[in-house]
Amino acid sequence: MIRTRLAPSPTGKMHIGTLRTALFDYFLAKQQNGKFIIRIEDTDQERLVPGAVENLLEMFTAANITHDEGPFLRDDGTIEERGAYGPYVQSNRLDIYKKYADELVEKGFAYPCFCTVERLDEMRKAQTALKQTTKYDRKCLSLTAAEARERIAAGESYVIRIKVPEGKTEFDDAVRGHVVFDHREVDDCIIMKSDGFPTYFLAMVIDDHLMEITHVLRGEEWVSSTPKSIIMFKMFGWDVPIFAHLPLILSPDKKKLSKRTGDTAVEIYFEHGYLAEALVNFIGTLGFNPSGDREIFTIDELVTSFDLNKVNAGGAVLNMEKLDWMNKQYLMALSAEDLVLRATPFVTVPIDDTVKRALFVERTRVSRLTEFNDVLKPYLALQEYNPAILVWKKADVTDAIAQLERMLALIETFSESTFESVELLETAIKEYITREGLQNGNVLWPLRVALSGQEKSATPFETLWVLKKETSQERLRHAIAALKK
Repeated sequence: MIRTRLAPSPTGKMHIGTLRTALFDYFLAKQQNGKFIIRIEDTDQERLVPGAVENLLEMFTAANITHDEGPFLRDDGTIEERGAYGPYVQSNRLDIYKKYADELVEKGFAYPCFCTVERLDEMRKAQTALKQTTKYDRKCLSLTAAEARERIAAGESYVIRIKVPEGKTEFDDAVRGHVVFDHREVDDCIIMKSDGFPTYFLAMVIDDHLMEITHVLRGEEWVSSTPKSIIMFKMFGWDVPIFAHLPLILSPDKKKLSKRTGDTAVEIYFEHGYLAEALVNFIGTLGFNPSGDREIFTIDELVTSFDLNKVNAGGAVLNMEKLDWMNKQYLMALSAEDLVLRATPFVTVPIDDTVKRALFVERTRVSRLTEFNDVLKPYLALQEYNPAILVWKKADVTDAIAQLERMLALIETFSESTFESVELLETAIKEYITREGLQNGNVLWPLRVALSGQEKSATPFETLWVLKKETSQERLRHAIAALKK
């Protein structure tokens, strides 16, 4: 069974790169009826941000992505690791990490280090001056086990470092291909800190083994740390999962995405009025496209078609114009009821029948839910406008007045049932134009502008449907009076 995991550190708002990794994890696992797990890596307690975990889970809920498994807290305070709730949290698993760290020390694969911060700083400065790779010089490796135990018993502060063996680490990255690292470039990194918390390197290996993770998907910035993980997997005698290092998400200018060059937090996209389906479609195809002739995919289609081997190794550019276009396609596909439900949190006016109809009409002319407030204004109150814009380019004021007066008379004959649909209104007006031998522009241009008060707007038939009979007639009278002044 394929088992994937997302293992973020709770150090801030959920990043769109984290969402992309989560989606790829989800696609891969669900494609094979596997499990997608969330694990909170909070071992670096100094960097924790309050509310970060809650934000992560809220973003998953907003994106309609569900995870499997998680720890279940029993009444006696113990944790059943394969319970029904999640996510897993590493700070709840410290005893597990200590057990395995001690095992590595006992086997000679790791050792206590008593070097002070000051000594390590001086060591790095000296290495930098000599243009050497900055890594631990193994001073404490020369200590005997008895000497180390004596210093620990005396209360001296220490960490545990992994003893990197000679040789090379080679692995086949599912995205980047064959990768080789010489161990001379790999540091004896700290795996257990002096405060009793493990570092990322140790906790990740232990958890991935115990949780039976088969595929580790993460950003390409973690490639250089992979040898440390593989070395520890082998020290424990455990199977090494498949690694896949995903490309960076780049800003439109093809630079690394940062808070200065673009919105990086997922919640910002929801606040800007992007639909969950559109965002998942967009982010889920950054660096991976199932088909060259399609852009719109349901999440089930992405699950079915996902292929790690087809993920591009190059950076994926965050094309906001494409996201706007994609969101617009999803907006246009919403039912009238669903559209109102989605738009309500973004609309600052009461949702009445007029607003509901206006939302449905304008959904084809907006890209984001936040844009509805502006496009609703002409329907709620007629804005002041220059009467000159009422005149069709191939006509004059006299013709505009005549056409508006005729339309006012025609609309007066319409029953309420005619206003039940845009199609009925369009049919009735076009039949009138044909019957009278008129030109569409002469009739429809002044009608549309009179109803909307704008040079660019919805069709006159749509606006009539939104405003209904009485308000439409009032606006026509206003336009006629303005032209006659």
